[in-house]
Amino acid sequence: MKDDEIISAILRREGGYVDHPTDRGGPTKYGITLRTLETWRGRKLTARNVRALTIEEARRIYRQQFIVGPGLHRISDGRLRALLVDAAVNHGPRRAIQLLQRVLGVTGDGILGPRTLAALRRMDARRVYLGVCAERVRFYGRLIGRDSSQAVFARGWLNRAAELIEDAA
Repeated sequence: MKDDEIISAILRREGGYVDHPTDRGGPTKYGITLRTLETWRGRKLTARNVRALTIEEARRIYRQQFIVGPGLHRISDGRLRALLVDAAVNHGPRRAIQLLQRVLGVTGDGILGPRTLAALRRMDARRVYLGVCAERVRFYGRLIGRDSSQAVFARGWLNRAAELIEDAA
């Protein structure tokens, strides 16, 4: 899967503008949170700025902040890269890499460095993919267990996980 396809799939999953009262990300459009947009633009912004975000800028943010910046472009298996980029959008790039590292059995520092990449090359890509899917589902469970207000998002999270598991079939 190519990066443009990955970004298109994420945009489809994320949808348009949302400002759910219990969403820790706050105002979000195309999956881009207010905090992410502020980091990208380098200044304090408002929900109005998020609402005005264009799909073209969202694509640029995804490419830089969620693919190239954390080094996920170095994952050669397109399906696994797509899964990890999706996890980065949903959980943050550091956590997405930590999920991968947990599956690989390497130090979970959240950095896609040479040890993590070497461990990845030694393992079966499908097994790693399904392992990351399982770790994500466990992560969702821990989130809801720590804060029951997040249960309102369980249906969407699990549908997202199921869609990505089906991609491994």
